[in-house]
Amino acid sequence: MILLTFRAFDGLRLGVKTVGGIVDVRGAVEEMGTLGEEGVPQSMEGLLAGGREALEGLGRFVARAVERGRSAPWLLDEGGLECGPCVPRPGKIICIGLNYRRHAAESGHQVPETPVLFSKFHNAVAAAGEPIPLPPHVQQYDYEAELAAVIGQRARYVSEERALEYVFGYCNGNDLSARELQARTSQWLLGKTLDKFMPIGPYLVTADEVDDPQALDVRCWVNGDLRQNSNTADMIFPVARLVSYISQYMTLEPGDVILTGTPEGVILGRKEKVWLKPGDEVVVEVGNLGRLTNVMCIDRSIPEPFSKPHKRSCH
Repeated sequence: MILLTFRAFDGLRLGVKTVGGIVDVRGAVEEMGTLGEEGVPQSMEGLLAGGREALEGLGRFVARAVERGRSAPWLLDEGGLECGPCVPRPGKIICIGLNYRRHAAESGHQVPETPVLFSKFHNAVAAAGEPIPLPPHVQQYDYEAELAAVIGQRARYVSEERALEYVFGYCNGNDLSARELQARTSQWLLGKTLDKFMPIGPYLVTADEVDDPQALDVRCWVNGDLRQNSNTADMIFPVARLVSYISQYMTLEPGDVILTGTPEGVILGRKEKVWLKPGDEVVVEVGNLGRLTNVMCIDRSIPEPFSKPHKRSCH
């Protein structure tokens, strides 16, 4: 299934992408009841917490809802929707640094012997189409197109052979980075978790729709210029290894997000470093997961002395 959240008068709603449009799950339940399916999840959080049983129930419910025809009030035109983050409130956001061979080389680092882990916080989560505010007192803004894996069941001490069974699905991610803050100390956190510095989506695609997470093209465009063009086959530590490795040290829970690293082509690795600025459009596309588009902007709410006028502001 291809899942998303969208903004409605009562908050974020769960949607399912079908050939006929987006099924508004809550709207369909309110109009039709559950058609014999008890406990149909009506939010992304409920779906992730419900595990495989909830996903199967949702699939049956959506199939029946679509049968009611294109004129059904719960079948929406995607073009008229405002996306929310496809995982609105991840419990943990675990990021992997230097996980592509050619990216490690362009960054001047040796290939790591074990996964390099760091984190982002919930304030960094943003949706597809959402403006990304750039504080004007920082300059070295960079993109990082990434495959994000979303955990679907509690994982502790899982083997690499079984690790993908614990992955609910996958989405596009952009690990936006403020490089001078990242390099300020040996800890990368400050440069990685600025507000809205992890746009994800627009879709959360269930794992059964992704044949092989290690065979996905990873691309990133800035203002239409292709900057990253690689494949997840270049990962040093594949998704299964990452899930298994992390689970040896911390319990992974449904809804946790793992950003699996970025390939070569980031601004940091280019000879001429023209950093992202307000007005720039960044598009990330990984495999069959849709297109994640965000425009950089200046937040007009920043007080003096930090603010200065700019032609592109956040609304």
